[in-house]
Amino acid sequence: MMSSLGGSEKMETILFCIMLFLATSVSAASLKVGFYKSSCPSAEMIVRKAVNKAVSKNPGLAVGLIRMHFHDCFVRGCDGSVLLDSTPGNPSENESPVNNPSLRGFEVIDEAKVEIEAQCP
Repeated sequence: MMSSLGGSEKMETILFCIMLFLATSVSAASLKVGFYKSSCPSAEMIVRKAVNKAVSKNPGLAVGLIRMHFHDCFVRGCDGSVLLDSTPGNPSENESPVNNPSLRGFEVIDEAKVEIEAQCP
């Protein structure tokens, strides 16, 4: 019989899974924890804070962020293409019927991006 996890334990487990997944994917792209240490020392903390805030309000969003990462990285590596907006005559991946409305969490990434741009121009 499995013991049930409390709210904070579930959050920690979800965040651990996200970080583990991102760490394994990022290592394939030759990135590492502390990659932005010299150019934007607070970048990782900003992202962590945005993810924690969003997942604490909606724990199911953690799965959505992992799924978005998977869809971005699966075909040709992690290039952020799923985050690009459409331009006239060039529809984006995030507006594709395959990905929309099934991909979730864009607002979390947008929030972190705005904060990073404000602190690290």
